[in-house]
Amino acid sequence: MERTLVMVKPDAVHRGLIGRIIIRFEAKGLKIVAMRMLRMDEALARRMYGVHEGKDFYEPLVRFVTAGPVVAMVLEGHSAVGICRSLMGPTAGAQAPAGTIRGDFAMSTRYNLVHGSDTRESAEREIPLFFAPDEIVDYDLCGAKWVYPQ
Repeated sequence: MERTLVMVKPDAVHRGLIGRIIIRFEAKGLKIVAMRMLRMDEALARRMYGVHEGKDFYEPLVRFVTAGPVVAMVLEGHSAVGICRSLMGPTAGAQAPAGTIRGDFAMSTRYNLVHGSDTRESAEREIPLFFAPDEIVDYDLCGAKWVYPQ
């Protein structure tokens, strides 16, 4: 099974969309193995988005993700990284197709509601920024036999 980090950003938290976003991932069959609400400080935001340092959107992104609470989650499932990215939709909300999280709820590129690891390697780097190994819960999802063929 693959794990990925998904973060509900401050715009979604303030708009009351946490539950509506989480349900999309659960309904697809992904398992939440860790979750917490926090307020990212600047140091964490810079570590999280350090790969974008020097780009024109980097400083505004750091200000945005530290402006309010976020909900960080580790999701688990077959091809979890790619599936989460598909469910979220393209970065630009106005161009995202209907049926995706951003297509249904976002209008801009900056305020795009969710972050998801873009590769397995990114997930491996990002997950420890938010969760210690003992905070990730291993359990069997009772309905998994109805998600994945045995």
